[in-house]
Amino acid sequence: MTPAEIRAEIKRLYHDTTRTSVERDLKRAVTLLKELDGEEERARVAVYMDGLSQMRSEWILAGRRAAKKKTATAGKSRKKKVG
Repeated sequence: MTPAEIRAEIKRLYHDTTRTSVERDLKRAVTLLKELDGEEERARVAVYMDGLSQMRSEWILAGRRAAKKKTATAGKSRKKKVG
């Protein structure tokens, strides 16, 4: 792949990633990044790499919050009122 094709693929991965595909897409982007020669080429896609990483982090945190909330809600519904 040419550097332009690699940059285009990383950009596509960034725009098309979803909550379920972000891990796979980020791994693919890192593999592609390693194929680029020099810091200048890598700097051109840094914003997309950072964006993928941020999305992954945000979705992981959102998933943890949702799981914690679900656990808390389930615990409340199991308690019975006395009296």
